[in-house]
Amino acid sequence: MFELNNLLRENIKNLTPYSSARDEYTGEASVFLDANENAFGSPLETAYNRYPDPLQYRVKMKLSEIKGVPARNIFLGNGSDEAIDILFRSFCNPGVDNVIIVPPTYGMYQVSANINDVEARKVLLTEEYQLDLDGIAEAIDKNTKLIFVCSPNNPTGNSINRDDIETLLANFNGLVIIDEAYINYSRQKTFIQELTEYSNLVVLQTLSKAWGLAGLRVGMAFASEEIIEVMNKVKPPYNMNEASQQLALQALNNVSLVNLWIKETLEERDKLVLNLKEFDFVLDIYPSDANFILVKTTNAKAIYDFLVKHGIIIRDRSKVELCEGCLRITIGTPDENKTLIETLQQYK
Repeated sequence: MFELNNLLRENIKNLTPYSSARDEYTGEASVFLDANENAFGSPLETAYNRYPDPLQYRVKMKLSEIKGVPARNIFLGNGSDEAIDILFRSFCNPGVDNVIIVPPTYGMYQVSANINDVEARKVLLTEEYQLDLDGIAEAIDKNTKLIFVCSPNNPTGNSINRDDIETLLANFNGLVIIDEAYINYSRQKTFIQELTEYSNLVVLQTLSKAWGLAGLRVGMAFASEEIIEVMNKVKPPYNMNEASQQLALQALNNVSLVNLWIKETLEERDKLVLNLKEFDFVLDIYPSDANFILVKTTNAKAIYDFLVKHGIIIRDRSKVELCEGCLRITIGTPDENKTLIETLQQYK
């Protein structure tokens, strides 16, 4: 049976978080002489001399409206990568505990495991890029704390079978982290609505993809109030800067524009797939629920090098497990996709 307290590291249970100047008062004020800031302002058009809201309340309230989840169930970080790292630091004892990852998948799970000295047990996806539930069950032991599932998956682009994910959630006593960075492009609905059903569920999302804010580094985690409290306890006091908070708020008022971009991206994805199928060096194009496609080719490195010479950058994934011979291509604008196809027509 899942019990959060049994997962937490002892030092985190006993941790007294840093108390920032902005944590120590409630209500409104007009004179701030508490945080040793520069009272005269900033040498910029916008003043950033004051520390930002440590819990990003206004951004969370806006997200709460859009996502249909209470603000107390939202963690905001410096990209989803910060949320991933905090989960390791909160729940995994270095050199003792382990996590399960399911390659081919997003590389930061392995990197964070290495940084935190936590074993990452690999259970390869099946040939259809779905979970090997039997393999995962065999890999779990008493020290397995986290399972990471990316859906839609990067770099394969497909969504993971929902029933399989629910099987993990119902039977694993640790945390199951569903990384939904590309969920806006997917036919599958988000797992956010299942938070009340599974107390061991953490859902990661981002404003970097469909929302077009990769440069601001705004990542989100959705989980039970107890898990969010742990993450807020461990994070740096001011982990999201004021500029990112202000700009994120502005962007979140433009849902209709983002939805228009998503629709156009999906239309362009379908066109690009049809055009790429015409080339004899393309062996397969895997089904995608994301804003990219995985393309199996006769010679991935040669095609990649050819495109680089013509100023077009894609990702060579041919050395990734189960992605031999594959290139990952992001869906661009209509003009960018046209340039890609016209350039590939010159490839011999």
